[in-house]
Formats: sequence, C-alpha cells, structure tokens
Amino acid sequence: MKSAERHRNLRTVLSYIGRLTGAWRAGHDICKSASLAGALLVALFGSVTLSQSAPKVASINVCTDQLAMLLADKEQLTSISYLSLDHKTSYLFEKAATYPLNHGRAEEIFLQKPDLVLAGSFTARATVDLLRRLGFQVEEFRPASTFDDIRNNIKRVGDLLEQPQRAEALIAKIDQGLAEVELKKRAGTIALYYANNYTSGRGSLMDTVVRHAGFTNLADKLSLSGYGQMPLEVLVMHQPDYLLMGERYEGAALAYQNYEHPALQAIKKQAVSVTLPDNLTVCGGPFTVEAVKILSDIAYE
Repeated sequence: MKSAERHRNLRTVLSYIGRLTGAWRAGHDICKSASLAGALLVALFGSVTLSQSAPKVASINVCTDQLAMLLADKEQLTSISYLSLDHKTSYLFEKAATYPLNHGRAEEIFLQKPDLVLAGSFTARATVDLLRRLGFQVEEFRPASTFDDIRNNIKRVGDLLEQPQRAEALIAKIDQGLAEVELKKRAGTIALYYANNYTSGRGSLMDTVVRHAGFTNLADKLSLSGYGQMPLEVLVMHQPDYLLMGERYEGAALAYQNYEHPALQAIKKQAVSVTLPDNLTVCGGPFTVEAVKILSDIAYE
C-alpha cells in the first residue's frame, strides 16, 4: 500500500520539472533552476528510494512464511503467521521466533500496511476477500505436491519479493540435493500411516518424497490418491516392508486409537519402522530434500 506522502513528493517533483521546462522555453538562464531541481531531488531522495526498494510483505500462511523467511531481507517482512512457531509443522520454527507475528486477521495486516500479502489457497476466504477490498495485493499459493511445485513457488515468491537471485540459489540447492540421492534399486513397499487411519497417495508431497527415495508407496498400489483413509485391515492384508507413522500430537487421543491396535503392533514387528519429522513435508521447501535423503539412507542401509 503506497503512502500519501510518496504521492505528494512525486507531484512536487513533477510540478517543479514543469516550471523548469517553462523557464527554458522562455529563454531564461536555467542553470540556477537546474541546480535547484537537483537540490530538490536530493531532498526527496529518501522517498524516491523507498518507492523503488523491495516491497514490504506480510505472510499469513505457514508455508509462505517459510519461503518468505528464506528469500526476503528481514526488514521486508512486516509479520509472519504464529503457526510458524510450531516445531511440528514449521521447519524454520527457531528463525520464526525472531519475526513479528500475526494471527491471520485482516485488522492486523491493515495496521501493518504491507505492499504485499502472501496467503495459502486454504486461508480463510473472508480474510483474503476483505484484504483485497481494502486495497491490498494478496497472492495465494497452493500446497506443493511435487518438487516442480516447490521450485515454481520459490520462483514466484522470489519474483514477488524482488529477490530472484536468492530464489535461483534455493532452486539450485534443491536440484543438487536430489541429484545426490542415487537410486540403486527399488527399496520395497512402504506404508504411510497416520492418525484416524489416514494415508498419503499419488498427488501428495509425501508420495513424491517416498518415490524419490526409492520406495513404492502402498497407497499407489491400492490406487489411492491424495489424502484418504486406509483401513487397518487393508494394511494387515498387504504386509508392507516399511511402515512410516506420523508423529503423535498432544490431545486428540481418539485420533490415535489405531496406533495402539494389536494388529498394527504385529505389523510393526515385521516391517521396518521409519520415522520422519513432519516439519520436513508439511510444507514444500528446500528442506523437503532432507526428507528424501533420510528415507533413502534407510532404504539402502
């Protein structure tokens, strides 16, 4: 959002240039006028510099928070969402503690007056719509489900923040990290198993990660796509070689009843149990490559 002061300064400069042009047409000596014009521009230089500097940005989504922290100058970010402090969802939770926080409310963002707001496609519609009605530029991002999505999101944020070189460096880091994962053979079948019997299939970021690491996702064998439920009976029937279970969160004890089932305990004795920090894959970023490396090391150890 541009300040009224910058507009007033610009009008002053244009008005003076107009008077200077009139003086030239009248045949007056313009040397003194030119000197005054230069002095005026110097006096206004701070305002001109501000209008040409990288935009001020607020982020109200945990995934855009992390890309913004990786790409922006610190003074560019007016705030990031408080969700970035959660170590289970945010890989950059420690860095997030050094930034001003918001709770995704339009009134907070309005008072900060950023030039740009970064949001997720699942951010509350009322908030996004209100911010746009108030005149803010709001850019929405869909969750990444592939490494190409991650690259595209990084490039887009880099362009919006006027930090394209940093974006290119992050993308190069991703490419280098993935190239270092050498697949010797398919490692076997892995089952992704979360609270309430949920799993991740084709079209999810976790599916992309396990396939890059050399595994076959059991959900793919079952033609499951996205995020959906996989009954425990199906898991027992297919006997995966590896079992990756999601981290347990405090509360919601009923959601984890399936974790205590005797049938699952039996599978855990036969399959190789795999653990992976959730914050590597909740959002897509250069840190997601670390998830591939961890799983690849397990696959070929």
